[in-house]
Amino acid sequence: MIEIVISILLLMGGGLSVLGSIGIVRFPDVYGRLHAATKSATLGVISVILGVFIYFLTTHGMFVGKLLLTIVFVFLTAPVAAFMIARSAYNVNVKMWDKSIQDDLAEAVKKHESQNK
Repeated sequence: MIEIVISILLLMGGGLSVLGSIGIVRFPDVYGRLHAATKSATLGVISVILGVFIYFLTTHGMFVGKLLLTIVFVFLTAPVAAFMIARSAYNVNVKMWDKSIQDDLAEAVKKHESQNK
């Protein structure tokens, strides 16, 4: 039974990573690409590492804390890094896709600029 769980985690992780890669290639602007890279690839990497952790725990009887720390590190840093990259791209006026209809950050930037005057 545990082999099935490990296999599902590894296949799910690989599938999510592939979907993230396809999203990076297919999405039209940097913001969509960051979304694809962060959401699916992060969950994919976490699934693979969790599968490896369960494998070592069940077959070798080894508790590998480094793998759990890696999961926490990826879970915390990847979304923050993507947010900072997207915010920096927005601040240097990287254009959104032509068919984008909503820009929530524009109102916040205008409000911030009016308060600083």
